[in-house]
Amino acid sequence: MGCKVAIKWSKKITTMQVEQLIRAEKDIQKALMIFDSATAEYSNGFRHDQKTFGLMISRLVSANQFRPAEEILHRMHEEKCDISEDLFLKICRAYGRVHKPLDAIRIFQKMNELKCEITEKAYITVFAILVAENQLKMALRFYRYMRSLGIQASVVSLNVLMKALCMNNGTIDAALKIFHEMPSRGCPPDSYTYGTLISGLCKFGRISEANELFKEMGTKGCLPSVVTYTSLMHGLCQSNKLDEALEMMKEMAGKGVKPNVFTYSCLMDGLCKNGCSSQAMALLDTMSSSSLSPNMITYCTLIGGLCKEGKLLEAVDLFDRMKLQGLKPDAGLYWKIIGGFCDKSKFHEAANFLDEMILGGVSPNRLTWNLHVRSHNTVVQGLCAEGDPKRAFHLYLSMRTRGISIEPKTYNKLIQCLCNTRDLLKACRIVDEMVVDGCFPDEESWKDTFLGLWDGREAVGSAELLKLLDGKS
Repeated sequence: MGCKVAIKWSKKITTMQVEQLIRAEKDIQKALMIFDSATAEYSNGFRHDQKTFGLMISRLVSANQFRPAEEILHRMHEEKCDISEDLFLKICRAYGRVHKPLDAIRIFQKMNELKCEITEKAYITVFAILVAENQLKMALRFYRYMRSLGIQASVVSLNVLMKALCMNNGTIDAALKIFHEMPSRGCPPDSYTYGTLISGLCKFGRISEANELFKEMGTKGCLPSVVTYTSLMHGLCQSNKLDEALEMMKEMAGKGVKPNVFTYSCLMDGLCKNGCSSQAMALLDTMSSSSLSPNMITYCTLIGGLCKEGKLLEAVDLFDRMKLQGLKPDAGLYWKIIGGFCDKSKFHEAANFLDEMILGGVSPNRLTWNLHVRSHNTVVQGLCAEGDPKRAFHLYLSMRTRGISIEPKTYNKLIQCLCNTRDLLKACRIVDEMVVDGCFPDEESWKDTFLGLWDGREAVGSAELLKLLDGKS
């Protein structure tokens, strides 16, 4: 528990006083100290009750302080203070939020141990946590366990079950079957049911079926949410049905459903992939006028689309705007900009963004490492083609220092470029490092280096190269 601190309490301390102080304190450790200080007043007749215990546990799990929260839970039991089901479920949901579904199940299992009655609500909550965390096999076992206990199917539990089945292309038909059986079970589908199925069908490219369900919603009095609209619009964009997706955006406005950032972003993605970045940028203006701030996905989509169409100035302006908004670009976004400049043979500008990325401490992850390697090599080769061996060599040294693989073509281009500018010592150094790395220069690079040294009367250097050549053969 937290450290005890001296607080001057009134002679008759009340739970309301303790509650108010804990709520007012923003620092979680200080709030815990207030709680412990009130505990010290037990000798004066004060006792924590459901309100103070529950508030402290809520504060702790909100701050991901699970161990002290569980300690207080056990104290409640020891002090014979009733623990509500909602309090247990609050801890379960908190564990789900930090992707610890097994801990959520552990807390659920404590409910019997700590004499808390378990209702259908608790079972469905844990079932939903398992589905949300993609623990599908465990979730389906848990659902069968629920049914074996005699817990009847309800709209809520069937919605969670269908969400699980919609995650896999092989089980989505089972979700549709349950959907069609719901009315006969006394569980009429609601808006969430339709939304779940539409999202699942769109995910697996079954847009026509999703469209039919969307139309059926209106006839059943179920109103589509912004999430349902966004799912269907995303599916339409993925199927190159941009006109239908844009019409759906107008329909949303007509029905008073406000699009969110994800709605705009999915439309922008569809437009950019079809070479319509200007329309996507117009959507960005509409979005901003609606007081919605673009997120990283929005910026990545637009910058990628602009670079793909060669609109590099607009892409860089948007990149700078993103940084002014306080968003930090990742390696993937830098590669879009760098790749755009490389495609236009603007290798100095590409190198500037590489430098900015390195100085900013932006590192690639496992998924973007190959792109990281390829981009560096492309920029070095491009700088050599533009006749800037000095910058190419500096980038080459940086690559070696950071463990980035150097392609044979990069070695050869750099050697030839250095030989053309008579920087033979650096050319020889690269030949040495190339051979040490288990790679050999091509015939042209050998020739350029050897003749350069010979013309410069560097007989010793020429002899060393001949030895390397003999070793190669």
